[in-house]
Amino acid sequence: MNINFKSIFKGKSSLESKNPLFKRKSSLEARKARAGYVFVAPFVLGILLVYLPILLDSIWFSFSEITVVEGVQQFNYVGFRYYKSAFSTGSEFPEKLLASLQELLLQVPSIIIFSLFIAVVLNQKMLGRAVFRAIFFIPVIISTGLMESINAQDKMSSSNMSGVDTGAGAVDGGDAGQQVLSALDIEALFKNMAIGGQLVDIVVSLVNNIYSIINYSGVQMLIFLAALQSISPSIYEACRIDGATGWETFWKVTFPMISPMILVNTIYTIIDSFTRSKNTMMSYIGSIETSGSTGQFMASAMSWMYFLIVLLILGIVAGISASFIFYQRRD
Repeated sequence: MNINFKSIFKGKSSLESKNPLFKRKSSLEARKARAGYVFVAPFVLGILLVYLPILLDSIWFSFSEITVVEGVQQFNYVGFRYYKSAFSTGSEFPEKLLASLQELLLQVPSIIIFSLFIAVVLNQKMLGRAVFRAIFFIPVIISTGLMESINAQDKMSSSNMSGVDTGAGAVDGGDAGQQVLSALDIEALFKNMAIGGQLVDIVVSLVNNIYSIINYSGVQMLIFLAALQSISPSIYEACRIDGATGWETFWKVTFPMISPMILVNTIYTIIDSFTRSKNTMMSYIGSIETSGSTGQFMASAMSWMYFLIVLLILGIVAGISASFIFYQRRD
């Protein structure tokens, strides 16, 4: 018997060392790894060549001021002057930051819950399922890019139109959601049920913002749909054989299996909510940038403080979510 001791000590049998299938497997994995680097290369190059110089300039602006000497602009280091000024008396930065955080606490859970609910409904077998999926994703297309600019400049949306007649006279033009609430008298209904005023304000705000919630739930809905369709049907079949109800199946099977995507959607929604142009803090920073000669420097300091706060919130959310995230092993 001829034994190849050299291949044994290397951890491979003589059959494995001579079989071309093992070499083909390793080369396939290497090709997949190289393909991954190719896909991320444009993003990495864009960060290094385009965004990184801008970020470095923004950091330098937040610690500098401009002085003109003999017609030449010079940048002078001023330390943390603008960072301190953002929290000084008379500054609206803390107030706007608190308002932005309140919007986040209200919008993010509502968007996640709504998108998950719609994804579960659209994942069911029904006639015209593809059409309904397209309908729910149309607001995402309308609310981005050129369509958003056209919608913002729409003369009809900015015109003063008469409101809904609630029996007490005409309601002035304005927020359509508020007009609906006045017509249905939801606020009075909740108050008659002896529910706390803060809860009433939350419900009213959610109803008024239902249009925005639908617009910002399209991407999350698609991610949840992909996660739901990745669950093996045999798992649901085993649940039906064991006599599990639909409620039990959702909380014991569906929810744990899509929990990684819940984390992904939560992080995406937080970033999208914080960086949206209509966000309270983003609008305020934009107004500070054009407020005067030092506006750009003050806006840079506020932007970096805002960025660090968002980063801290993302870290807290990821740390809390790590306790219930379930990752399926594919051995």
